[in-house]
Amino acid sequence: MNSNLLADTSRPNPVAPALRSKAELRAALADARRDGRSIGLVPTMGFLHEGHLSLVRAARAECGLVVVSVFVNPTQFGPGEDLDRYPRNEDRDLRLAGEAGADLVFAPPVAEVYPEGFCTAVEIAGGLTEVLDGDPSRRGPGHFRGVATVVAKLFNLAQPDAAYFGQKDAQQAAVIRRMARDLDFPVRIEVLPTVREPDGLAMSSRNAYLGPAERERATALSRALATVERCAREDALGIGLEAGRRELLEAGIEPEYLEARDPDTLERVKALGDRPVLVALAAQVGPARLIDNVLIHPNT
Repeated sequence: MNSNLLADTSRPNPVAPALRSKAELRAALADARRDGRSIGLVPTMGFLHEGHLSLVRAARAECGLVVVSVFVNPTQFGPGEDLDRYPRNEDRDLRLAGEAGADLVFAPPVAEVYPEGFCTAVEIAGGLTEVLDGDPSRRGPGHFRGVATVVAKLFNLAQPDAAYFGQKDAQQAAVIRRMARDLDFPVRIEVLPTVREPDGLAMSSRNAYLGPAERERATALSRALATVERCAREDALGIGLEAGRRELLEAGIEPEYLEARDPDTLERVKALGDRPVLVALAAQVGPARLIDNVLIHPNT
């Protein structure tokens, strides 16, 4: 591979090069593919934090070449959502990605991903995109249509051996797993644990919207989930959901949802049995809509 297309490791802080076009990305990956090196893909919308970087490091440990995509995907934002103000800092992203082990960053303009006349979308049915964030009264199934479409395009462009996602976006991960299975993408989907701040707040690019008081209130999300998990392990999942809701209300937070679901099918779950249970939560805290979850494994 052309060394000019790799992160500059001669600098104290390596910077990953940014590729803007699909043709550049394919050309940059061609040599690695011919050499038999495995390719790892980390799809992101940028404004990287430690959660993203944990995925990059995991990809670096397992793959011969690591690509990070940085693309704020307009098709997964609905009317009135925060597309225009979503935090962006490309220079910082290139530095952090390089330091974490990325070889390349694919950062295309919108017109490169959705050229004029683009009219195709990937739709995931089966109940995965109509609940939780996909409920029509919330973000709606169109959100996941946008997610699935852009990830399918990234899979086609990069043809990765493995793609890395975070557990914080559990519904997104379920949708991507189903898409990869149903459409026969030859890619291994790796979902890594949520990375949290020392006070328990799940790391998110949207945490940048929070002021100090809102930031403190937001820690109630992880406390609520911990309460639900504790009760679920005592055979009281329903009581735990009620207690978790009270924890949020005491912090002045009205949850959009706090629900127990099967992590693969997203069907409702009433008790902790012999399969893991996903307890998912979304809430507006000041200007930030935050999501979080806990995956409760059966007692052993």
